Amino acid sequence: MSAIQRRPLFGGNWKMHKVTADAEAYCAKLPGLVGESSAEIVIFPPAPLLRSVSAALRGSSIAVGGQDIHPDSAGAFTGDVSAVQLVDAGCRWALCGHSERRRDHGETDELIAGKGLAAVASGLSALICIGESAAEREAGRAFEVLERQLAGALAGRPEPFALAYEPVWAIGTGKTATPETAQETHEFIRDALSDLIGQAAAASKRIVYGGSVNPENAASLIAKRDIDGFLVGGASLDPDQFSAIIRSCGS
Repeated sequence: MSAIQRRPLFGGNWKMHKVTADAEAYCAKLPGLVGESSAEIVIFPPAPLLRSVSAALRGSSIAVGGQDIHPDSAGAFTGDVSAVQLVDAGCRWALCGHSERRRDHGETDELIAGKGLAAVASGLSALICIGESAAEREAGRAFEVLERQLAGALAGRPEPFALAYEPVWAIGTGKTATPETAQETHEFIRDALSDLIGQAAAASKRIVYGGSVNPENAASLIAKRDIDGFLVGGASLDPDQFSAIIRSCGS
């Protein structure tokens, strides 16, 4: 695969954490910590905080994204959030198919494909998540699972999108794939992606890693050819830790 230059992408997924005062204090601090970063930085707060986070980051280069999105633009879907509403709240990105959504809400590859299409139809960029469980990796089925998830999520060919490889066994566990294992998997994903959208297009796509990333392991991971940034969970809740991850990668 061509050694094309891809702009690093760092996503901070707050999951179900923080209230307005916490979020505003965080957003007042983060831009100064990251400075004039060459990377693309996106914060994914819980839905009730989207407007306050968007307002607090206005004027900075840091973008905001939704943690989830419904495939329909409106309707009787209690508790869900549409792409139109995310855009209205100041979002530029949407997570699609995070492993916790797959696990806790039974999200299928078909549903995730619809979410990706809904995101891009409203002008959002989709960050599409794929990843295997510990049992699937131990059974030697990791690449089979990733290939299926990738083909399913991209069935409608959403554009623009980036991919997040999040090994389920490494999320919130403190376990991290070695740089070599992560690179091997990212390379497989890029090769599988080239079969779907063509080699040139796949070479330009960003594939970020998500799985217990911290300031100590980030630099060794992003040094690998096919790792283009991170989707950070727990470490993104602290602006000092999150900015340290970004800075340790030279961004």
